[in-house]
Amino acid sequence: MGDKGIRDLTHGKPDGVAILDFGGQYCHLIARRIREMKVYSEIMPCDVSPNEISSLEEIMNVKGIILSGSPSSINLQSSLRVSEEVFEIGLPILGLCYGHQLIAHVFGGVVKRGEKREYGATEVLVDSAVGLLKDMDPVEKVWMSHGDIVLSLPRDFQVLAHTENAPVAAFRHQSIPIYGIQWHPEVAHTEKGAEMLRNFVIGICGCQPNWVPEDIIERAVEEIKSVVGDSRAIIAYSGGVDSSVATALAAKALGERLVAVHVDHGFMRKDESKRVLAAFRDFEINLNVVDARERFLQRIHGLTDPEDKRKIIGEEFIRVFESEARNSGADYLIQGTIYPDRIESGFREHSDRIKTHHNVGGIPFNIDFKAVVEPLRDLYKDEVRALGLQLGLPQSIVRKQPFPGPGLAVRIIGEVTSEKLEILRHADSIVCEEIGKSDIRNSAWQWFAVLTGSRSTGVKGDERAYGYTVAIRIVESLDGMTANFCRAPWEDLERISTRITNEVPEVSRVVYDVTHKPPATIEWE
Repeated sequence: MGDKGIRDLTHGKPDGVAILDFGGQYCHLIARRIREMKVYSEIMPCDVSPNEISSLEEIMNVKGIILSGSPSSINLQSSLRVSEEVFEIGLPILGLCYGHQLIAHVFGGVVKRGEKREYGATEVLVDSAVGLLKDMDPVEKVWMSHGDIVLSLPRDFQVLAHTENAPVAAFRHQSIPIYGIQWHPEVAHTEKGAEMLRNFVIGICGCQPNWVPEDIIERAVEEIKSVVGDSRAIIAYSGGVDSSVATALAAKALGERLVAVHVDHGFMRKDESKRVLAAFRDFEINLNVVDARERFLQRIHGLTDPEDKRKIIGEEFIRVFESEARNSGADYLIQGTIYPDRIESGFREHSDRIKTHHNVGGIPFNIDFKAVVEPLRDLYKDEVRALGLQLGLPQSIVRKQPFPGPGLAVRIIGEVTSEKLEILRHADSIVCEEIGKSDIRNSAWQWFAVLTGSRSTGVKGDERAYGYTVAIRIVESLDGMTANFCRAPWEDLERISTRITNEVPEVSRVVYDVTHKPPATIEWE
């Protein structure tokens, strides 16, 4: 993904769509949804010129353009714009959210701050089920995330849908193929989002589903070989699916010139390092285990801000890896960074930082490595899992639930102490044990406990107890970019709550998190 060398050679150049990136968190998700249709897509900066769009003809038949969402407001002087010449190319254009507002603004419509912000699941009323909204029902459930609204349209435009708060939730130009919708069809919460995008990509743009990606394994192995050359490298091995797949790829590329490094920073789940070592038996490469529990805890002593914790932990990881690299004569660091890590860390020019991931935003500027290699950087979690199966990794690794690099340090709200770590580690082990016996283990994406920063009064053994509040988080997701809270059976939640309050003396209350992503992230910090 993101590789301009990818194409279906059987059919020559594939048909494709150019996506102009205004910094929206779901920009890459748009590209992915299109590629799922077997249509090629390429993300370009929002200030791209018509000539640069035309240059894509070298790798694909450009059939349309999509303008992404953005954290910006169209009414700010600093807001992002697109060259008006883009609208003169003659290609079909679709604006999503900010792109929807931008098209209306460029053509002379009125965009203003809405009296009420629409955020989350919203019912949209379809006025004309044509073009982009062909075969849509009179009422559709979509995902909104905006404060500005298109109040009125310019001449020659037609309203296709509205909501209670947005008089123009979708529109089209009456004579040329230009469309705009206020919601996000690329997000799974829009129930017929895939059909809407298909209406544009296949129906309006006329794209043929003739793109087939080349072998990702071969491409990743060749990339590692070309960067590292004849040198040695170390790979950060946490034991999760991302680092395991990256390790398998790096082992294919480098063989004995690769050393895996597992850092026990003291923020692991119960017996996690033991399980990591057991899983590593599948790899025929050297593994160094570093006990760095005291140094990590000391580095974040007194910190309460989650961004500070993430950045310090990320920097400390690098310092440990640098030391291990010097011991093994390695010049390169390989990481299992995936796309959601980078997009939430705000790695693109116009993106907001949601939270710093230790292996992206936590990497300091001054590092001793010649380069950091990230062969999975453009893939989503489910794509990494599929890659793991192709590589022959066991199901126990491929289906392992995600675990943040900073570990329990970002599941403790506020300052991290040894006492809090033990409390959370105990509570989390109960959650994992009970969900592991439940039917929802096969459908849930992730489950864990959070030690909140609040205490509350309880009663234990007829005596007053004033203890911590633990929150339980169970979510369902496909790729980690969006997620729904899991409607877990009450009996499962009751069993978890009872065990935690009985077996963890310091906890007096258990609550369940019923927030989707967005507006929340999966992790609390």
